[in-house]
Amino acid sequence: MNRINVMKPWMGADEILAVSDVIASGWVAQGPKVAQFEREFAVAMHAQHAIATSNCTTALHLALIVAGVGAGDEVIVPSFSFIATANAPIYVGARPIFIDVDSSTGDVTAEGVAAAITERTRAVIVVDQGGVPVDLDSIQEVCDPLGIVVIEDAACGAGSTYRGRPVGAGAVLAAWSFHPRKLLTTGEGGMLTTSNAQWAERARQLREHAMSMSAADRQASVLAPAEEYLETGFNYRMTDMQAAVGIVQLGRLSEMVRRRREIAARYATAIAGIDGLRPVGDPEWGTSNFQSYWVEVEPGFPTDRDGLLKALAEGDISARRGIMASHRQPAFWAAAADHALLGVTERLTDNTLILPLFHQMTDEEQARVIDVLRAPLTVAGHG
Repeated sequence: MNRINVMKPWMGADEILAVSDVIASGWVAQGPKVAQFEREFAVAMHAQHAIATSNCTTALHLALIVAGVGAGDEVIVPSFSFIATANAPIYVGARPIFIDVDSSTGDVTAEGVAAAITERTRAVIVVDQGGVPVDLDSIQEVCDPLGIVVIEDAACGAGSTYRGRPVGAGAVLAAWSFHPRKLLTTGEGGMLTTSNAQWAERARQLREHAMSMSAADRQASVLAPAEEYLETGFNYRMTDMQAAVGIVQLGRLSEMVRRRREIAARYATAIAGIDGLRPVGDPEWGTSNFQSYWVEVEPGFPTDRDGLLKALAEGDISARRGIMASHRQPAFWAAAADHALLGVTERLTDNTLILPLFHQMTDEEQARVIDVLRAPLTVAGHG
């Protein structure tokens, strides 16, 4: 049997040709392809401004800076997320305040945000966890009157929808990831989108050491004027080689989502007949791209989560433990003194796993995964 991976990027000859064209052009650093990718991504995501970055973490960092978050501020974040979500506030001297998530979506709720707000709260980072769209409107209704900025961590969200529009479309700031585990990948890379023109301009400068003119404009000039460095900036640039891949990938996005939702629907049908397994699904306000298809192993199932992971591994199937609980990591022990308030996060982290789901997955490969899910029931005499 061939190994079944949890994820495979969908890439091919078009991406190879796109990178080859960039190399042949002689302009491989941030340049015209990055600008094209930004324009096309903004259109696709219904965003007013898009700023390409080296990854989603740097996009989150820039989002907090342009939003004015700094030392002494508090930023409400889910613990149920990759650790970068909680790291970003630390970069600007703020304190991450962990809150729990909804058990069915894995996303934060307006009620959870409202309960955590203090006089020091300056921003909230919400996450479209695993591609499941967060209920952004309800959270903005809590935060906007208080002047609290809501930043959408849409790292997993490209291709998901919220109330009929792409996720992130209603956020004043949203950060995106193009890591290989995401649907749309450039190897590494990210994007910041915003509806605020001044924030967009500042983010563009900050990603290039806060230079007064872009490196692309300077390179295009025969005799470039002397640049100035307006504040302390960063090197958070994307290359034209990455952007060329991103442009091709963006054209594939709708087909990626269609195929992933087809595979997810097959999982849902199969798992509906297995007592003790609860799969993730669409919330009432949107549709998921199923960047991660996670399943909760409940007490009625014949084995626990780790036992099921072991069974899958014995079948040469690579699944993964569920989303991490950031507050359990040594870096954040001091920031998460009251773990009792994060019960749903800990339950989901301990009892969920992510099943293989990728564009090229065959019916036979998915059947192998489903057979392993059903096997403990047969051993226990339930099937």
